[in-house]
Amino acid sequence: MARQSRAQQETVERVMHEFKHGELKTGGGGRKVRNPKQAIAIALREAGASKYESRQENERNLRRSKRRERAAATGRDRAEGGKARRGAVGGEATRAELYEEARRREIPGRSKMTKAQLRRVLKK
Repeated sequence: MARQSRAQQETVERVMHEFKHGELKTGGGGRKVRNPKQAIAIALREAGASKYESRQENERNLRRSKRRERAAATGRDRAEGGKARRGAVGGEATRAELYEEARRREIPGRSKMTKAQLRRVLKK
C-alpha cells in the first residue's frame, strides 16, 4: 500500500471512528455499515487512497471529505451535535481548540498568539 499523507490518515481515522461507534452510513440507502471491510473501503475512498479510482478522482474525493470535515457535516459531527468543529472557529472556543485548528491549517507563529489573535487569524 502506498504511503498516505497526514490529511489522508486523519480522514481514515475519522471514518473508522464513525464505524466503531455505529455512526458510519452507506452512501445510497443511509443504512448503518456493519462490515469492517466495507468500512475500510469507504475510509480509503473518502481519503483519496483507493486503488480503484484514478488519481484525479482520488484528489477530488479527499478535497470533498476535507470540505465536509471543515463544515462539521460528517457522521461523527452529527452524532456529537456538530459542536466539535463549529466551536473551533466561533466565539465560544477555548484557546486550545483555536490552537489545534491553527495547527491543522499550519498557520505560522501560532504558538505565540493569544486567543484573540488566533480567533482573528482563523476567521480569515
